[in-house]
Amino acid sequence: MNVYTLFADHVREALAALAAEGKIAHGGMATLDLSRVVVEPPRDASHGDLATNAAMVLAKEAATKPRDLAKMLAERLAGAPHVVKVEVAGPGFINIGLDPAFWPQVLADILKQGTDFGRSTLGGNRKVNVEYVSANPTGPMHVGHCRGAVFGDAMANLLDFAGFRVTKEYYINDAGAQVDVLARSTFLRYREALGEAIGEIPEGLYPGDYLVPVGQALAQTQGTALRDLTEAQWLPLVRDAAIAAMLAVIREDLAALGIRFDVFFSERSLTEGRKDKVGAAIDILRNSGEIYQGRLPPPKGAPAEDWEDREQTLFRTTHFGDDVDRPLMKSDGSYTYFAGDIAYHADKLERGFLEMIDVWGADHGGYVKRMQAAVTALSLGKATLDVELIQLVRLFRNGEPVRMSKRAGSFVTLREVVDEVGRDAVRFMMLFRKNDAPLDFDLAKVIEQSRENPVFYVQYAHARARSILRNAEAEFPDLPKTADGFRDAPLDRLGGSGGGELLPRLARWPRLVGQGGGAPRPHPGALHLPDLAADFHGQWNRGKDAPHLRFIIGNDRELTSARLALVHGVAAVLASGLGILGVEAVDEMK
Repeated sequence: MNVYTLFADHVREALAALAAEGKIAHGGMATLDLSRVVVEPPRDASHGDLATNAAMVLAKEAATKPRDLAKMLAERLAGAPHVVKVEVAGPGFINIGLDPAFWPQVLADILKQGTDFGRSTLGGNRKVNVEYVSANPTGPMHVGHCRGAVFGDAMANLLDFAGFRVTKEYYINDAGAQVDVLARSTFLRYREALGEAIGEIPEGLYPGDYLVPVGQALAQTQGTALRDLTEAQWLPLVRDAAIAAMLAVIREDLAALGIRFDVFFSERSLTEGRKDKVGAAIDILRNSGEIYQGRLPPPKGAPAEDWEDREQTLFRTTHFGDDVDRPLMKSDGSYTYFAGDIAYHADKLERGFLEMIDVWGADHGGYVKRMQAAVTALSLGKATLDVELIQLVRLFRNGEPVRMSKRAGSFVTLREVVDEVGRDAVRFMMLFRKNDAPLDFDLAKVIEQSRENPVFYVQYAHARARSILRNAEAEFPDLPKTADGFRDAPLDRLGGSGGGELLPRLARWPRLVGQGGGAPRPHPGALHLPDLAADFHGQWNRGKDAPHLRFIIGNDRELTSARLALVHGVAAVLASGLGILGVEAVDEMK
């Protein structure tokens, strides 16, 4: 049961009735844009259980004043099931109070569905491609990659929970200058493995010692054979070996985070093989009239790398909201990086993805409009590309910046962070702040066992719930063994002070994971699980001081049964949320 969609339906029914009576919208319901109507918890709990902006957003279309429309809606909503109070506030907000007897119905639904409570059909089984991480295969993943990896993975999990058919995809940037630099860096380590003194790593090559074992492996398999070849001969061989080795490292790093992809897509596949997919994508745009030969004006401000004062092949991205048209061919006849990205997204379209989500670093923000322009043009407006930008992570230990890794040479690796604090702490805290804001990650604080550490506090809440249930089984061995078995408990005995005030918090879960339309996103504050944990811990603490408020009442089997049903509900929602985040719902704290 989603309380918020249920009452959004009541709002629509009230609007339809008013339209049928001719009191609003001369054109009837068809003139009202109901997509803007929201039913949500009020900001101040004293105002009621639900609030809606319907009158505020629809007044103009309904040809009436917001407060007048609110009064008419309030009169209708007062007769809706379970409503005990409706008030109009301010310029036209509507606050709704519900009968306390309504909330146990939500709990009964949770007991029936378990961790599937809140799972929806919002996505309609539509295919969606989520591409994230996509780090260059030139070394181990660093802590900056970590945030995008966790965000993308949690988003994919959330989309699956919301009824989308999700493909998790990693784009391997295995073409271009950076992998040639990787090959030259690896060849240097190969020579070192053969006994040469290579001295200090030259500027421009990768200095980290993660390439040492790659060079040693080449020395074992190739002996001295590569040393006798020209660079043109050994570079492709070393490049392939180095890319394969780095991808193996990246896969291991991702596995340490609990991340596995459905597809690893090679950039080189776009131009190697029987078909030039980049040229084919450009031809699609040319046939639709979006490609022309022309000159670009000099860029404003600092010189741009993709500007040349010459006639060149340009894509009319300005037709789709970009600020300047973009080149697709370099002066040497090779494709620009943008042209390759166009071909890659054209391939996604060929695979049937009309909904795409890319997770990029914040430094790629200026690239968003042109890429969205390409997807719109390639699909003739049928496909969408959403881009989520991930801000940087600042790493600390006890408040002091952590800057360097011996293994990587210039950055802290993802694996070092996971090995030090654990996967759960990394995943939870990488999602605890909104993705478009910088994140401070303190290696010491995320492993503290205190209320100030959100991941500990939430996992502890789940472990406490399981502990209560184990203790209850020992005291009342005849009680049901599963959550569903508690649906027949006398849930009406859950008064406010006895834990009933937790029920509205549980009822918010379907809204948090659905978020009202479109593709849901991992919620700020890690889906508000700390709020539920705080409410649950608070109720347990009240029971320490007042025995009649405890979850287990030795001389009252029925009340114990009702409160254990609540504990099962809390455990189910916590486990569901932690599962979406990719964090373990532990049964015991160690």
